[in-house]
Amino acid sequence: MSAPDTDRAKGEATGQSAPDAMRVNVEQASYAYTKRGHEASMFTLEATTFQARERELVAILGPNASGKSTLLRLVAGDLAPLSGRVELDGFETSRLDARTRAQRIAIVQQESPLVFPLRAGDYVLQGRHPHGRSLWFESDADFTIAANALAQVGAEHLRDRWMHEISGGEKQRVVLARALAQQPLVLLLDEPTLHLDIGAQVELLARLRRLAGENRYTVIVVTHELGLAAEFADQIVLLHRGKCLRVGTPAAVYQRELLEQVFEAPLEVETGPEGRPRVLIQGRR
Repeated sequence: MSAPDTDRAKGEATGQSAPDAMRVNVEQASYAYTKRGHEASMFTLEATTFQARERELVAILGPNASGKSTLLRLVAGDLAPLSGRVELDGFETSRLDARTRAQRIAIVQQESPLVFPLRAGDYVLQGRHPHGRSLWFESDADFTIAANALAQVGAEHLRDRWMHEISGGEKQRVVLARALAQQPLVLLLDEPTLHLDIGAQVELLARLRRLAGENRYTVIVVTHELGLAAEFADQIVLLHRGKCLRVGTPAAVYQRELLEQVFEAPLEVETGPEGRPRVLIQGRR
């Protein structure tokens, strides 16, 4: 019996739930961009360490140009760290072949441009490609999985709609459904609330929070939205100008002096419902 199975069996025997497994391990990982022909780095992400478990939602938080997307690409395996390690279930993500990575990690980018017109159902079905064979035709199981993915995000009514005809919030649901159709272990989202109104932002993060718990996903979200991160994240990774300043729960990270330093604005931090911090612009309530 494997270690996770042993932990689960012990939990069942004692009436306690087994601890969720460690899934993503980022250990002293760094990266630097350089211009061709120049030795000096254009941007450096300094050594960063954090871990993420099953069912957790981790927010990589910081202002623009702080290194958030670079860190997400390291987790995705698109970049290999210059130092340190980035692992998924003990395997270095950058060393996994592209097919295996796509089966285990789903990425929702800031923008998802369409190469050619597609209906939403066909767009979601593309998420099954990493699981297909060399001469691949969709199976009944693939269609069922894609339909279930649409249902999970409340978008089954959009199945026959053209992608270019639906609203920004509806499109974000469909893009997320395609990621779910990959049946990944890890969901990575880069500024998923960009261009969404506040209602759609809250709905999306609440849905990600619920999906993480129900499907045992590890969800890592890049954002600069202080309020959303405080409300929905289990952990915060706070970046500023390529440095990881703090990692911890929202309550541990949301210290007024630290946030003012990072976001360069006068802020107040209060304790909201359920003990989660709430950030206000100083002087406004």
